[in-house]
Amino acid sequence: MIRNDVVRLNNLIREILAIKPRLRSLLRSGPLVVALGISGMAVAVAAPQLGLPGASSAAIADSPKEVIDQVWQIVYRDYLDSSGAYSSSRWRQLRKSLLAKSYAGTGESYEAIRGMLASLDDPYTRFLDPKEFKEMQIDTSGELRGVGIQLSLDKETKELIVVAPIEGTPASRAGVQPKDVIVTIDGKSTQGMNTEDAVKLIRGPEGSQVVLGLRRQGTVINVSLKRARIEINAVSKSLNTSPDGRTKVGYIRLKQFNANASKEMRAAIKEHESSGAQGYVLDLRSNPGGLLEASIDIARQWLDEGTIVSTRTREGIRDVRRATGNAITDKPMVVLIDQGSASASEILSGALQQNQRAQLIGQKTFGKGLVQAVRGLADGSGMTVTVAKYLTPDGTDIHKNGIEPDVTAAFTEEEMRRFRSTDLGTQRDSQYRIAEQTLLKTMSGLKVSRQFNPNTSNLVSALGS
Repeated sequence: MIRNDVVRLNNLIREILAIKPRLRSLLRSGPLVVALGISGMAVAVAAPQLGLPGASSAAIADSPKEVIDQVWQIVYRDYLDSSGAYSSSRWRQLRKSLLAKSYAGTGESYEAIRGMLASLDDPYTRFLDPKEFKEMQIDTSGELRGVGIQLSLDKETKELIVVAPIEGTPASRAGVQPKDVIVTIDGKSTQGMNTEDAVKLIRGPEGSQVVLGLRRQGTVINVSLKRARIEINAVSKSLNTSPDGRTKVGYIRLKQFNANASKEMRAAIKEHESSGAQGYVLDLRSNPGGLLEASIDIARQWLDEGTIVSTRTREGIRDVRRATGNAITDKPMVVLIDQGSASASEILSGALQQNQRAQLIGQKTFGKGLVQAVRGLADGSGMTVTVAKYLTPDGTDIHKNGIEPDVTAAFTEEEMRRFRSTDLGTQRDSQYRIAEQTLLKTMSGLKVSRQFNPNTSNLVSALGS
């Protein structure tokens, strides 16, 4: 009996020793981060999970195979398939094949990882080498290096699409627009490029030039941009007075959901409250998203009760986030949106609309309803992996569909040619004018029409009698 116990104990010790390299690797893999935009950083520690099928510990304990196996395990454990390209049996076979190969260095192993992830047909599940991962952390900390473009890869056409230019950056000043297709970078065709390849070409030393070929409405234009390092303030604001001089309107523009966004929004609302704002226009146009927690906290600053968002994993688990009764103001508000309002912007606008807290003014949003986790890996590289989809308060899945505004308002082509970033939130901004007039009608209890004819300057066409 004692002999049998000793044998079992020895076997157990050998099993623990075999697991140890994988455990050490997972513990070094860094935090799990919930992101909703093109990039994001927010801390939520993930516990390691063992017992996955695979090769011997000796085959994965040494770099570069260790990183390949880390990436494989993260997908195997957490990935939410939105394309139908994932098969757990094929994924297990892929692991066996990859770990059986020899790799001369990180370059070869990184290419293997990118190829592995490309088989998922998910543009949001991607690998970042150590430099790219560090730059991603910088981007979401409130500082951006480059030209200020948020990119996405169109799943069907495989083209590089501008989600939105970041306000105040070279791209914004040069007139780059949401939905522009990047066809060339410094004369090099982008056909077959992924977002990582494009970012490497677009970014470069501060002060240097990059020329983008942009296809817009069937016409290709070349735009020369000077690279810059820009500190981005997430929020800008102004206290406007209505044309009749009777109402103070607090205008707040939220440019992205970075690490500073929630704090800056809170300060902006409180300052407007102390200045006597009677209603608000919240501008989410061309806001490409960012951090999940930032969007939830900002929603709670405006919304006193109700569901904000729910998330669903591949197991069907729903994480429901609600208002907490701590809204800073209950004064009337409207929200400006457009085709560049994506992800976290759609969570916030959907929550405010469906809880009858605000009407949405502008154009249908981008339609990104997938949630990514951002993982640091053992060698300083990282990855983003789609782990869930989010649903608006009424259970709507907006991925690829977007959110429709309550009042449609769009710029004319002539307005777009003349428009400058300094016009935002002023009477020179026709969408803002409609938002302000909608707010005033709401405050007076009058009915608002859903449609606005942008070819007329008569605001009566936007409003009910």
